[in-house]
Amino acid sequence: MRIPLRIAWRYLFAKKSQNIINVISWISLLGVLVGSAAILIVLSVFNGLHSFIGSLFGNFDPDLKIEIVEGKTFEATDSLLSLIRRTDGVDMATCYLVDNALVKYDQRQMPAMVMGVDEYFGSVTNIDSITISGQYPVWRFEDDNTCALGYVLAQQLGVSPLAFSNQLMIYAPKRTGNINMSNPDQSFIKQVTSVSSTFAVQQVDYDSQYAIISLPQARKLFCYSGREVSGVGIKTASNGKTDRIQAELSEQLGPDFSVKNRWEQHSSFFRMMEVEKFMAFLILLFILAIAAFNIIGTLSMLIYEKKESIFILKAMGATRQIVTRVFLFEGLLVSVGGALIGLLLGIVLVLLQQNFGIINFRDSSSYLLESYPVELAGLDVVIVFVSVIIVGYLAAWYPVHTIVHRYYDETK
Repeated sequence: MRIPLRIAWRYLFAKKSQNIINVISWISLLGVLVGSAAILIVLSVFNGLHSFIGSLFGNFDPDLKIEIVEGKTFEATDSLLSLIRRTDGVDMATCYLVDNALVKYDQRQMPAMVMGVDEYFGSVTNIDSITISGQYPVWRFEDDNTCALGYVLAQQLGVSPLAFSNQLMIYAPKRTGNINMSNPDQSFIKQVTSVSSTFAVQQVDYDSQYAIISLPQARKLFCYSGREVSGVGIKTASNGKTDRIQAELSEQLGPDFSVKNRWEQHSSFFRMMEVEKFMAFLILLFILAIAAFNIIGTLSMLIYEKKESIFILKAMGATRQIVTRVFLFEGLLVSVGGALIGLLLGIVLVLLQQNFGIINFRDSSSYLLESYPVELAGLDVVIVFVSVIIVGYLAAWYPVHTIVHRYYDETK
């Protein structure tokens, strides 16, 4: 193994009789280099977007969410909440109740997701940090009728927490009883609430739909008389391992409940991003494969030039396998060299962007970030390196096994 590698190393840097061979060799190396760096940079951009959007969701969503597997609501008994809060690593828990309703202000009306929360919701989530107007309500009494709206929903309704008149009417269909067709208005529960604040998750599914009210008022609105909730949100301790806490809660609560982390709460969205990242990787890898096939030309010309050396090696007792390895290592050296330099260049560029934000958006005031988000992942580095080596090996295999074998068999 060492002898073929040493010979291939000498061939790589030895002076060729035809200068075009050197040019094609450097072009092959440059193609692998640029392709490796491009793949790593693109994957890092997807990682940055993934983390950034995840942080936006994290301002509204809890670390873990407990919901019933079948049905819309379940009863949050003292024993159940005590079991959840006693679990090691659980810092705080909040109950919430969510259902569809219609909100109306003046002559405008919009469908909304009305979410009733208890006094712990602001501590479990970071909703205070995304409140952009007014003050997030603190419900001190059960009859407090104030709410927080997503800023897009507030704009669509034309209401502001700073306005003199900011009272909304919320309509929810009665869960029980028959519909009176002669007076259908009696089939709805009505509730008046005043807008105390607006929030911006910067995700349209939240900002254009959610209205937050107190949990007691939500139960009245949706005709729940007991302790029904849609779910329980959990904030984990800073030193707690979310995966361990999730597994422990799932075991304690049994199969009737699902315990979801932040990724699972938006699994469709994050899975779509993973698919986009994978497709971008495949497209760039295909372009890299095309560039790497310059290795075929390089090795073909090199083998032709070193035809006499093949005869000499055979005369010295070198087997066909040894001679084949010499030129196979020659192609791999080009791939490995291009991959290592390209990955090093990609790592440097990603770290510069990650720490200094070299590439900025033109009008940063219109965006949530001033520069493109990137995040370097060690697994991506390994995947790119292995992929480049495989592509380089496949590109070198055909000319080596075809041409070397022919020249080797020509000698007597």
